Amino acid sequence: MGTPRRPSRGTPRCATAAVAGLALAALTACSPPANPTPAWSTPAAAEPALTVEVNQSRDQYGRHGIELLITNSTDSPVTVSDARLSTSLFQQDIRWDSAGGVVVVPPHQAKIRTAMLPTAACPEPGRPTSSGPAAVATATLTLPAADATAPATVPPAPAPTPTSIALEATDPLGILARNNAELCLSAAAAAVADLALAPDLAVAPDLRTAVVHLLVDPAGGARGSGRLTLERFEGTTLLAEASADPWPVDTVVRAGDAPFVMNLRLRPARCDAHAVAEDKVGTLLPVRVAVGMRSGQLKLVAGATLRGQLYDFVTKACAAG
Repeated sequence: MGTPRRPSRGTPRCATAAVAGLALAALTACSPPANPTPAWSTPAAAEPALTVEVNQSRDQYGRHGIELLITNSTDSPVTVSDARLSTSLFQQDIRWDSAGGVVVVPPHQAKIRTAMLPTAACPEPGRPTSSGPAAVATATLTLPAADATAPATVPPAPAPTPTSIALEATDPLGILARNNAELCLSAAAAAVADLALAPDLAVAPDLRTAVVHLLVDPAGGARGSGRLTLERFEGTTLLAEASADPWPVDTVVRAGDAPFVMNLRLRPARCDAHAVAEDKVGTLLPVRVAVGMRSGQLKLVAGATLRGQLYDFVTKACAAG
C-alpha cells in the first residue's frame, strides 16, 4: 500500500475538510455571518471603529471655533446626524450644528465638522487651568435610525430609534484648554475695560507706516473693578512694530478711569507675493496682559473695514519699497 498523499500547501483548509467528509463544518467555517455585527459595537476590534479628534484651523482663532475630525475605521460608510463634546472646561456642550443635514463618513476616511465654543467655565483666580496634550472631552455621536421609507407593516412596527455612541475625544494639541484659558482671560480683562480696534487706519504720507488706534474704555461704576496691565503688544505674520515709534509697554488701566486711545504705528512684517493672499491671522493683533492673578495673550480682532484697510496698506507699502 502506497503512502497517502498529503494535501499541497496551496489547498484551502476548508477544501481539505470537505475531502475528509466534514463538508458541513467547512461550509460553516467559510461562510460569513448573515448579519454581521456593526464594527463600532465590537469591543475586540484592533482599533476604534469611530474616533473624534479636536482641531482648530488658523482662521478660527479669532472667533473661537473648533473642528471635530470624525474618522471611520470600518469597511462600511457611517452616517452621523449629530455630534457633541462634553467637557468641564465649558459651561455647555460643544455641538456641531447639524441643521444642514447628516454627514456620511466613507470607509477608512474622515470628515471635518465645525463647532463654536460656548461660554468657558473659568476656575477661581489662582487655580491653574489644565493644558497640554490630553483627552479632555467625551464625544457623543448620533447615528440616525433606519430608512423611514420602508414598507409599512400590519400591525405597525415600532419606530426605529437613533443610536448614540459615547467615546473619548482626543485633543493632542490642548486646543480646548488653550481656548478656555484665553476666554477666561478675556472675560477677566473685560471686567476692567473694553479693548477694541477702531475701524479707521491712518496711513503715513510716504505709505511706509500706518497707525492703528486701540480704543480703551474702562468699566465704570458697578460694571467693573480692578486693574489691567497691557504689558506689551506683539507683531503678527503680516504686521510689525515701526522701529522709529515703538509700541507702548506696561500700560496700566483701572476700572473707573476715563476712556483713552492708544496709537500703534506699524509696518509690513513681510512683502512676499503671498503675504496678503494667504493671510489667516495677520490682522489679529496680540497683546500680553495681566489682570488679577491671570496673565497671558489676548488677540485684538480687526473688523471687516479695518482688515481690508490693513491688507491695502501692506500691499501699497510693499510696492513703495
